[in-house]
Amino acid sequence: MSDLKITAGVAPVNQAQIYYERGGEGAPFVMIHAGVADSRQWENEFAHFADRFQVVRYDLRGFGQSEPVAGDYNDLEDLTALLDFLQLDQPLILMGCSMGGGLAMDFALAYPARVKALIMVGSGPAGLELDVPEPAKFEAVQKAHEAGDLDLVAELETQIWFDGMGRTSAQVDQAMRGLAYTMNRTALAHDAKQLGNRLRNAQRPTPEQLNALRIPVLVIVGAHDLPYLLAAADYMEAKIPSARKVVMADAAHLPNLDHPEEFQRIVAQFLETV
Repeated sequence: MSDLKITAGVAPVNQAQIYYERGGEGAPFVMIHAGVADSRQWENEFAHFADRFQVVRYDLRGFGQSEPVAGDYNDLEDLTALLDFLQLDQPLILMGCSMGGGLAMDFALAYPARVKALIMVGSGPAGLELDVPEPAKFEAVQKAHEAGDLDLVAELETQIWFDGMGRTSAQVDQAMRGLAYTMNRTALAHDAKQLGNRLRNAQRPTPEQLNALRIPVLVIVGAHDLPYLLAAADYMEAKIPSARKVVMADAAHLPNLDHPEEFQRIVAQFLETV
């Protein structure tokens, strides 16, 4: 959307400077990126939904253009302070991917009156423990970390999270793969500064809390995502009465980057019912 007017800024939040962008008009639609990405993950969705909503995306502390700073913090307090700074008082639509989805759910459980719908992408309740196998490649990631080879860490994590289970790097969109690598490499560089101590947002949401979640919930997961995330999607479908699950066949952990148009169509159909 070439004529979209975007306001970009930095919000003073809990001793940090949080980069954000907003555009469009209407009900606020807040997009929270994955832990291997930053707000650029939502480039296509930010533009696409701005004709119907007031869209907001931001870089969590230690990601993208939000520099890490010394001291304890938690992402839920940062998100709450950012929304207050932006004066987003009416009920929100929250969409989060991976870590961002857990954060979105934490906010919805902490402030139920402030959320009208929740979209969980390749995600699950924060702290959810499930007995599923972990990819062997995580061991190689750990060794690369210990060796200080952040380029190799970024490549291995791109294979895990973007290429996904059962796909090779040759089978995915190369431009989007490059973006995924770049976003994660930026996050790794921030992490290497060893500034800030992220505290847990909350304890693991209980099945009773999820059962009491009455807002509409959309669960999107890529068929090539990790076994844990596929199991987490099933868990949410089973425990949240209002949850609707959609599996994207040719997608992994960042499904909106795999197939933007399909992803936007799924989200748009859901939002029509909200």
